[in-house]
Amino acid sequence: MPGSHNDINVLDRSPLFAELTQGREPPANYTINGHRYTMGYYLTDGIYPPWATLVEAIREPRTTKKKRFTMMQEAYRKDVERAFGVLQARFAIVRGPARSWFQEDLGFIMKACIILHNMIIEDERDVDPEEGYDTTPNVSRTATPLFTEFIARHHIIRSSAAHHTLRNDIIEHLWELYGELDPESN
Repeated sequence: MPGSHNDINVLDRSPLFAELTQGREPPANYTINGHRYTMGYYLTDGIYPPWATLVEAIREPRTTKKKRFTMMQEAYRKDVERAFGVLQARFAIVRGPARSWFQEDLGFIMKACIILHNMIIEDERDVDPEEGYDTTPNVSRTATPLFTEFIARHHIIRSSAAHHTLRNDIIEHLWELYGELDPESN
């Protein structure tokens, strides 16, 4: 049914967060502003909850530091959305519904589309632009960790305090790297 899986519903069903809560996340160890982090994070818009793994822009940034952060966060998030839009435009399989696919197969499909896209871009470098191309287009689980570990990870991922600490650390880090905004960019 169209519209039945908005961003929040998809987030609650995301295999990515299931992997995090089961302790099978990709390694991510980094330090920002003197704080050590062990989980990656994703750039989001304001609709998502304040989880430790989600960093959204500030709706109405008042300080120069927060304006710098919001400007950069939104720019990077738009880059990702544009890249996904390019894949959707080029490959019908990315545009179509994904409910009937196994999660592992979806990962393979996305990786294959990214690789094919990069190969096409590489190949098109040697082509006359006037020529152009026609671009019309049961999971078994191993044993899970103890339930208490699962719940502990679940709480860490959904930690509002960790979310705000991470966002503030990124704000400070970007400020140290780039400083003041150009007056013309406001």
